Amino acid sequence: MRILYYCQHVLGVGHFHRSLEICRACSQAHQVTMIVGGPDISVGNEPFDFLKLPGLQMDDSFSALISCDPRLGLEEVKQMRINTLLSFFKSTKPDCLILELYPFGRKAFRFELNPLLEAARAKSTMVLCSLRDILVEKKTDRTMWEDRVVATLNNYFNGLLVHADPRLVTLDYTFGPITLLDVPVHYTGFITPKPRLEARPTIRAELGLGPGDALIVASIGSGSVGSHLLEAVAAAAHCDHTPGSFYFHLFTGPYCPPEVIKRLRAATRQNLVVEQFTDHFIDWLAAADLSVSMAGYNTSMNSLAAGVPALMLPFDQNREQRLRVERLIGEHPIKILDQMDLAPEQLADLIVAQAQESRYQTELDLDGARRTVSIIEGL
Repeated sequence: MRILYYCQHVLGVGHFHRSLEICRACSQAHQVTMIVGGPDISVGNEPFDFLKLPGLQMDDSFSALISCDPRLGLEEVKQMRINTLLSFFKSTKPDCLILELYPFGRKAFRFELNPLLEAARAKSTMVLCSLRDILVEKKTDRTMWEDRVVATLNNYFNGLLVHADPRLVTLDYTFGPITLLDVPVHYTGFITPKPRLEARPTIRAELGLGPGDALIVASIGSGSVGSHLLEAVAAAAHCDHTPGSFYFHLFTGPYCPPEVIKRLRAATRQNLVVEQFTDHFIDWLAAADLSVSMAGYNTSMNSLAAGVPALMLPFDQNREQRLRVERLIGEHPIKILDQMDLAPEQLADLIVAQAQESRYQTELDLDGARRTVSIIEGL
């Protein structure tokens, strides 16, 4: 099967890395091209092809699209992208087109996605939407948004892939008119890589950690938001009553502001190390005794896959992350952090206490990438 997978990241990299996992799974038996067109992001050698469109991203106020290349105007880039997409679609003749998030999000990219959907319908190409577990709430024009989503799905799509375990959350939790959809909704399970079997002993040996030492891994996803959490963890690491056996490893993410990285690196000492990024983050969680993080989809599922106790600070500009972590805490050793918990001494106490929790194995379905392939093959 020839599969085209479209993913447009505009702020963080969570959508991008979840899409990578799906494409990796699909490429084991099918020919896959992942279509991207956001800010540059580093990727390794993948078992599938990429089509890189001229880059677009949101401006600093997250209110308008701008060109990633300042030498090119917005309308020029838009036309280049449309031409490239339609030409590539025509030449490759895919059997399946998968759009990540659209039409639930990425409205700013209708200029290229609606023509692509028309082309797919003209060729009777199977079209699927790839969607995470919880949607960001619409604070204005919600009815108009719901009507547009329903109409687009019913007119152009053959199915909806929801990357969640319905025992934890279902789509109607954040999208009301699900009964108006004519297309089938398939729950794939959650998408996450799995740590390598040897990850924990290998990393801990490299760090010189013994059985009585605790590894605390703190992270903020791409680094676009949440840098204050890392600064709070660094301050907690320096508290006098933080045990000397606690080793802190901070990951800033590729988009963390340079001035924050500079401050964090100035605070490094023997028990505190700062890195920007790792390709093996899931392995670090497997090695850790505690994860301190935001509560985005990828980090949350990585924590479950690694079975590591966690402190999670939900992003406070919308409900998505808080809704997710509130559903997770009942069955897992995860504690929600609030802003008032970030005072150094208080956070240090929470870190010490939560690091004593036992590792675990979740009962949730984390095999979403493989199940996604099975669903596609069965349609």
